[in-house]
Amino acid sequence: MRKFHRFLLIISCFCALLASCSVNKQIAREAKQDIFNNPDFAPAHIGISVYEPATDKYLYNYQGDKFFVPASNTKLFTCYAAMKYLGDSLVGLRYVDKGNGTIEVEANGDASFLHPDFKNQPVFNFLKKQNKILLTDNNWKDNSLGAGWAWDDYNSDYMAERSLMPIYGNIVLFRQSGGFHSQPANFAKSLESAISAMKAGYSIRREYGTDSFTVRPSKTAFASADIPFYTGSNQIIRLLNDTLQNKVELVHFAIDRLPDVVKVYSQPTDSLLKIMMHRSDNFFAEQTLLMVSNERLGIMNDIKIIDTLLKSDLKELPQKPKWVDGSGLSRYNLFSPQDFVWVLTQMKKEFTWERIKDILPTGGTGTLGGGYKNYAGHIFAKTGTLSNHVALSGYIITNKGKELIFSVLVNAHQTSAANIRKGVEKLVSAIIEKY
Repeated sequence: MRKFHRFLLIISCFCALLASCSVNKQIAREAKQDIFNNPDFAPAHIGISVYEPATDKYLYNYQGDKFFVPASNTKLFTCYAAMKYLGDSLVGLRYVDKGNGTIEVEANGDASFLHPDFKNQPVFNFLKKQNKILLTDNNWKDNSLGAGWAWDDYNSDYMAERSLMPIYGNIVLFRQSGGFHSQPANFAKSLESAISAMKAGYSIRREYGTDSFTVRPSKTAFASADIPFYTGSNQIIRLLNDTLQNKVELVHFAIDRLPDVVKVYSQPTDSLLKIMMHRSDNFFAEQTLLMVSNERLGIMNDIKIIDTLLKSDLKELPQKPKWVDGSGLSRYNLFSPQDFVWVLTQMKKEFTWERIKDILPTGGTGTLGGGYKNYAGHIFAKTGTLSNHVALSGYIITNKGKELIFSVLVNAHQTSAANIRKGVEKLVSAIIEKY
């Protein structure tokens, strides 16, 4: 009888091995058909990993251990750190009450402060009640623009500057609707005379390294523009004082985190993370990593928090990445497909599946809105796009109920990003349908 049981075990293991080999070959055939035989992918560098957590095996690996520029897939690492260290609610600021309506404040880099996505503003409501606010910049140890960012994108809304205490998302919203206006309002006032002199259309642009906006003639009628403002030269303090009626003074001393330090919370953490991942919001991602840094290290600095995470929570990564920012705007970032599989696996181990599904977009939603429309509930993933680079990493639930984790990174393609996405979608859809 014992020999019979051993025989059955051997047969079961052999069948499982055959099944695994079969799936590997099937995925390899799909990859060849949808990716490697597709001329759009011919000049590109490609990495693909497909992993099955239930068996702790890779079903497919093609250059899974090689490094690629991951674009916004970098946000998966920022999201993991935030889920782990920012708690249920974001700390908007810490303060010490000095009496007579005066408080000493340490900002926490909270991106939601007076941001139009968040109507409820507990931090603003708290600050309005104070007589005098001493805001320290002692914990700000970073730069407004990240290493490896394309400097000439500074006028683009996806490259808002990072700062100690963001306000309005560090972006000016210009609108021509029932008159010319902006949020914050003072930026529109400075341009009103120039705009009134325009006889036709116009455009608005900020000069590099300044908070000076200029109006230029254009053949197209102006409707709207979202332009990052310059955060240097105490711009944030000026805007805070415009909003809080001259209550804020910048100071440079540290606020010790003693028992008398009080936290003011702003938004549920996942409400910001969901927008960050669904919209692929670079500003939210950058400020989120800075918030993690302030919580763990007491300062805001990308280099130091990334080094800390890589030496602690992420020390078991299959390949040590070159990680330099929170959003993936930097072309200095280098990750492997297996790194993304690893961090996604850690998410499943440490957080509930319901939480993960709520944060990541599924088919037909967020940045997956243009694809996977028949696969809502079967894919939860993060896209990534830079010029000539496309990425997609996430979770698959196949039609047979198998749970898989995958990463596809494509670098240096010479076609449109849309063509690359279509090829990747064919591969991922086939995996959902067949396995």
